[in-house]
Amino acid sequence: MPALRHARPLEHLRLVALNIDGVLLNDTFSPVIHHFVTSRGGTYDADVERAVFSQPRSVAARALGAAAGVDWSPERVLEVYFEERAAHLARHPLHVLPGAEELLHRLRALGLRTVCYGGLDKTHFDTHLGHWAHLFDGPGYVCTNDFRPGVHEITAELFGLPYDRALFVDDVARVGEAARALGVPFIGHPSPFPYGFQGRLMREAGVRHLVGSLDAIDEVLLRTLDGEAAEGLAWAA
Repeated sequence: MPALRHARPLEHLRLVALNIDGVLLNDTFSPVIHHFVTSRGGTYDADVERAVFSQPRSVAARALGAAAGVDWSPERVLEVYFEERAAHLARHPLHVLPGAEELLHRLRALGLRTVCYGGLDKTHFDTHLGHWAHLFDGPGYVCTNDFRPGVHEITAELFGLPYDRALFVDDVARVGEAARALGVPFIGHPSPFPYGFQGRLMREAGVRHLVGSLDAIDEVLLRTLDGEAAEGLAWAA
């Protein structure tokens, strides 16, 4: 954007990986998962989110079925889940979160490469963010369903970077836990869903940088993270 057009590039970080649902797009998974469980008499708690969020679909389906108390195959759980998600989206459409485009321009003005990732296939990205494809690098979008959460695969295998040169932004604590295990810088953007536990789980995992909006991922925060990564302090207590 104009204010950052001549910004000094960051010195250490080279890549920012942005989750699609819950970071660039609004969270449409938590409400549906919550309803799937509670409408069938199940208890929705932090353990359910741990077992379901950012897991491969087959793993998440088994956990979701168990939480809801249904004796269904994973395939049947997924079928019903996506039917209920479609009904939810008809009432509450997907939309790009405020500040998303500005964030993408800010990252690129600071000399960073960007990539988007998530558990759905690339048509999801093409449909909702395809008009911004030119603002992403590499494949643009990475479907991580087969290797969730995908922090190692995106950083080391796809972009060939040391772990401390990539920054992940996600709404799920499990991704933050994987980032911490590898020493990858991380920003948590927990969902505002009122019955959610991700903010608490992120704090328990030691995530220090949590934001409530994309505007909060500003130049000051990015330079702070850049400096921390350069000094090996991305996860300092």
